[in-house]
Amino acid sequence: MKKFPLIFILACYFSSPAFSQNKGEIDRSYLPALSNHYQPEYTFDKTTDKQAWAAMAQGLHVSFATTDKLYFRTEVPVQEPATTWNTTGWKAERLNVQLLVWSPDTLNQVRFVLSDLTGPGGNKISREHISLNMERYVLSNYPYGAKDAVCGESPYKNGYLMPDRFEPFERFDVPGGTVRPVWLSLDVPANTPPGTYLGTVKVNTDKYSKTLQVTIRVQPQLLPPPREWSYRLDLWQNPWAVAWHNQLRPWSAEHKALLKKHLQLYADAGGKYITTYGVHSPWADNSYMIEGAMIEWIKQKNGSWKFDYRIFDEYVAMCMELGIDKAITLYTAIPWANRFRYMDETTGNYQYVYWAPESAAYKTHWHIFLNDLQKHLRQKGWFGKTYLGINENEMKQTLAAIKVIKEHPAKWRITYAGNWHKELDTLLDDYSFLYGNEPTAADIKQRAARGASSTFYVCCNPAKPNNFVFSPPSEGRWISWYAAAVGYDGFLRWAYDAWTEDPVRDARFGSWPAGDCFLVYPGGNSSVRFEKLREGIVDFEKIRILKAQAAASKDQAVKAMWRTFEQYLERFAAEKDFDEDKIIGDISNGRSLVDALSDKLGR
Repeated sequence: MKKFPLIFILACYFSSPAFSQNKGEIDRSYLPALSNHYQPEYTFDKTTDKQAWAAMAQGLHVSFATTDKLYFRTEVPVQEPATTWNTTGWKAERLNVQLLVWSPDTLNQVRFVLSDLTGPGGNKISREHISLNMERYVLSNYPYGAKDAVCGESPYKNGYLMPDRFEPFERFDVPGGTVRPVWLSLDVPANTPPGTYLGTVKVNTDKYSKTLQVTIRVQPQLLPPPREWSYRLDLWQNPWAVAWHNQLRPWSAEHKALLKKHLQLYADAGGKYITTYGVHSPWADNSYMIEGAMIEWIKQKNGSWKFDYRIFDEYVAMCMELGIDKAITLYTAIPWANRFRYMDETTGNYQYVYWAPESAAYKTHWHIFLNDLQKHLRQKGWFGKTYLGINENEMKQTLAAIKVIKEHPAKWRITYAGNWHKELDTLLDDYSFLYGNEPTAADIKQRAARGASSTFYVCCNPAKPNNFVFSPPSEGRWISWYAAAVGYDGFLRWAYDAWTEDPVRDARFGSWPAGDCFLVYPGGNSSVRFEKLREGIVDFEKIRILKAQAAASKDQAVKAMWRTFEQYLERFAAEKDFDEDKIIGDISNGRSLVDALSDKLGR
C-alpha cells in the first residue's frame, strides 16, 4: 500500500467539505428542540393521584367552582360537582365564577351555550353581558401557596404549572386525565331592575351535554363606573413592552392602537395613576424590556437645554381618554446609580452623566428641567395632578433630592414608595408603604387630615399577601379588605406589564417570584390574579358607599349593623398567618355583612 505523509492526510481532513465551517454555522448543542406544533401552554405535569382518575366515570364532568382557589391541570378538581351558581351583587357590578371541565377520557369540541337571565316582570339580563375566558397554565418557580418566596433565587429547582392567563375561545378540547378551568364574568347592567334572575349555561361536546343553573340576585344599589371610584390603584406601566412583544416600532400608530386595548383593563379596574418616565431606564436596566424616557433631554449646540414631550403628551392623553386621569407620576428624581441620559445635538449621540442628588450639578440641571416641565404641565392643565416620583434609595440621597424639589418655586407634589420613615412623612404628598413596614393608624389618619394620600404595596416581597401566579387567589381580594380596615386610600404594585421573555407560557423572570413582573397578558388579556384584585377593589368601593349611607341613616338598626361591620373589619388589620381557608372565610363572611347592609339600606 502506498503511504502518504501525515501532513497531507491532515490537510485533506480539514479541507473536506464535511468538516468545514460555514458562515452562520451554530454548534448543534446550542440548537433549541423543535416541536411539530405551537404549544400555547406547557403540559409537562403529571397527576399526583392516578387512582382518583381511574375511579371516575367516563365522559363529561363539569362544575361551578369558587374563584378563591386554583385548580390544577392534572388533578381531579372536585368530587361533588356544583351544578348551580347562586350569587348576589349590585347593579353595574361584575360577578365572577369558575367553570371546571374535566374527564378521564378525551373531550372534543367543548363549547358553551349561554341563555339570557330572566327576572321579575319579564326583565332580562342579556347573555351579551356574560364573558367566558379559558384559563391557560403558566410556569411558576414556586409551588402553590408557597410561604417562603423571596426576592432572591428560588429554593425550588422544579417548575410548577398555575392557571392564570385568560384566553378567549370558541371551543376547545380536553385531553384525558386533565382539567380546563373557564372564567365566567357577568357584568350586571347599570339599569337592571332589582330582583332575582335565572338562566342556564349549557356545556356541549361532540358526544355529551350538561346544563348548569344560574341564579343572580341584583340589589338596588348602583356601583359607580370605575373612573369614579375613590380607590387609588397604582400599577406601574411599561408601554415599551407592548411594542417589543408585538415587534412594533415604539409609539407608532399600530403600537398606540394596541396600547388602548391593553390599558382598558387598567381603566376598567379603576386605575388612577399614569406611569411616565422623565429619565431613561430608571430601574437598573433590570426589566426584560427596559423603560425608556418619555421626555427626551437634549443638549443643544449652544450648550442650553430643551426637552421633547411628544411621547409623554401622547401617552398621558391616551390614558386620560380611557378614564385613567387622577394622577400622573413622573419617575424618577433618583435613577439607578444617579445615571441620566441626554441627546447631544452636536453629535447626535446619546451621552450618560452621573449627577448625585447632593451635587451642585444635580441641583442646576433639575431646576432647569423643573422650570421647563412646570411650564409645559401648566399649558396642558396637568400640573395639579402630577407627582414627581422617588423610588426608595439611601435616605441621604432621598432627602437631598426632596430638598432640591422643595427649593423650586413651583409647589410640586411628591410620591414615594418604600418603607415607612417618619422623617419623610410631612415631605410627601403621596406615600406608599411596603406591607409589613408601615406607619401606625394614627399616622395614617394625620396624613389624611392634611390631605395627603396613603397607600401600601407589595413587590417581590413579602411572600404573603401577594399577587404571584402561585399566590392563593383570595390574597388578591384580601388586599383591598386590608386597605379598608387600615384606612389606606388604595394599593400600588410593580408592575402592570413588565413582561418576561415568554409571558404567555412562563411567568418566571430572573430570581424573582413568578408573576412579580406583570398582572395582565399580551393581547389585552386579563388573568385570575388581576380579576381577584379587581374584586377586592369593588368590595372597597361598596364599603365606602355603605359607610356614607349608614352615616346618613337615622335607622338605629342600620347604625348597629355598621358598628358590627366595623368591628369585623379589624380582623383584616390583625391578620398575620394567611391561612388560605381562614382568609377565604373572612372575606366570605365580610361579603355577607355587606350584602345584609345593602339589603337594609336599599329598601
